[in-house]
Amino acid sequence: MSKRFRTILTSSIAVSLLYRLIRGYSRTFRLEVENERAWMDHVESGGAAIICCWHQQFFSAIRHFRTYRHYRPSLMISRSFDGEIIAGVASRTGWDVVRGSSSRGGRDALTEMVEKLRQKKVAAHIVDGPRGPAGKVKAGIIRLAQLGGAVIAPFYARADRAWFFNSWDRFMIPKPFARVTLRFGDLFEVPRISSPEEFERHRFFLEKDMQQGLIYP
Repeated sequence: MSKRFRTILTSSIAVSLLYRLIRGYSRTFRLEVENERAWMDHVESGGAAIICCWHQQFFSAIRHFRTYRHYRPSLMISRSFDGEIIAGVASRTGWDVVRGSSSRGGRDALTEMVEKLRQKKVAAHIVDGPRGPAGKVKAGIIRLAQLGGAVIAPFYARADRAWFFNSWDRFMIPKPFARVTLRFGDLFEVPRISSPEEFERHRFFLEKDMQQGLIYP
């Protein structure tokens, strides 16, 4: 892809059009949201929460996540070309985007995410993104929860009709007028961690719990 074409695709006009297209398309979904109140009550009582999901399923939530814009939640997105487009969409949804990933700028991005989480009490994280492997929870979510003093609120998306891409995570896009369910799981608490072994144990427990929500088409 040429540099000029990349510049066009990441321009404000192109990203705005894409955002409107996603919003319009998502309005066709018959959306149901389950168990959302638990993490909201936690935040409203003074706590902090990190909403997280698998990369496979985040598209289904873009429309609904605009309802969280009053929290001005933070979200880490990679510095890749794809990340530039996704960041533009997320910003228009009302999210406070932090650029970085485990492979590029991750340490500074994590520090910024922690600061924003402490201030605003809500953040989001894609636990296996942006490159996978699928079904593998990376360490960043545990570090963010521990340093930010937050609970983890995993959510899962399902659709009665969907397309699955031939990608590393079998990325899912619900078909028009599909019945889409966003289900929040039980809150996952991360206590003070004193050793690498304990850190890995909590990462493993979260991974095993969230793997039940993966879809294998």
